[in-house]
Amino acid sequence: MAELIIALDVSEEKRLNNLVAALEGQSVWLKFGLEALSAFGYGVIERQAAKGFKVFADVKFHDIPNTVGAAARVLARTGAALFNVHAAGGAAMCGQAREQSEREAAALGRPRPLVVGVTILTSLGPEEVRSVGYQGTPGEAALRLAQVARQGNLDGVVCSVHEAAAVKAACGRDFLTVCPGIRPAGADLQDQKRIATPGGAVEAGADFLVVGRPVTGAPDPAAACAAILDQMHGRGPRRS
Repeated sequence: MAELIIALDVSEEKRLNNLVAALEGQSVWLKFGLEALSAFGYGVIERQAAKGFKVFADVKFHDIPNTVGAAARVLARTGAALFNVHAAGGAAMCGQAREQSEREAAALGRPRPLVVGVTILTSLGPEEVRSVGYQGTPGEAALRLAQVARQGNLDGVVCSVHEAAAVKAACGRDFLTVCPGIRPAGADLQDQKRIATPGGAVEAGADFLVVGRPVTGAPDPAAACAAILDQMHGRGPRRS
């Protein structure tokens, strides 16, 4: 069954605490990316993991294999359940992220974190993809990068919903797809270009749906989150 990840892209502690409180008791993961990690450090992962949340550390490591492996060992100590690297770093780099995080988790007696490779950012359309040097369509480029991630023994990739089925076909049904760019029907697209609704994402085979501003920017984040979970699982609107 697909799971929902809420992106907490915030840098103010009061706002973070209010959002976390609103999400407690709901069946969601939390994602901390560059903004939150720059503001709060890796301690924010440890604190939320201690509360029982599963945490996606959206770090997007991209460096030489040795450096990424060392960083992955550090990240494994935080209790993050999932983190990512750029698949464009190559299969060897991906392999070091998986191997070193798994080794560190085993030394600590913890489950290893899942590791996924970023393919093509969902903020990039066809013209932007070509301008940064990728050949073909965004989907074709994403599929090539997914195969690099698979060669590096990663658990899956971050990709658009529109590539999820092709990734599964090429890399196997158990190869995870983490899909951002999820917007409830009628929501503002903001800076996303390759998007889908929650129900559409589940039908396309996404394993994890990543949603940020439609929840964190809503007047009632708890209700907005619950509504997305309902849409994911085919439930009708809740009555107040």
